[in-house]
Amino acid sequence: MFDVGFFELLLISVVALLVIGPERLPKVARTAGLWIGRGRKMISSVKADIEKELKAEELKRILEEQAGSASVHEILDDTRSALNDIKQETESVVKAASEKPTVSGSSDDSWDSSDNVKTVTNKTDK
Repeated sequence: MFDVGFFELLLISVVALLVIGPERLPKVARTAGLWIGRGRKMISSVKADIEKELKAEELKRILEEQAGSASVHEILDDTRSALNDIKQETESVVKAASEKPTVSGSSDDSWDSSDNVKTVTNKTDK
């Protein structure tokens, strides 16, 4: 805004001292300081109000975007249905695999439940 350097301030203070006089200068300086302070407070207050409004608008926009997107419950339902489909397909494959006949070889494999030992017997020995 204003580019006021040291020499400009010195010039303003000398002119004020000559025009106002040394007796009234402190009172005028205090009054000017109070007005400047009030102006800064007002400007910062307006700035804060504008920032609050911008944040409120941004939050409102975010809420509208989230309302338009799928809710968590819909996502969970879709995931559950997909998992149920996968489970059914897996069960059908397992069922189909268990129904297939096994190929029997020349040896008869059996488990001895008492010793947990696998015994192999040939059909020719029976």
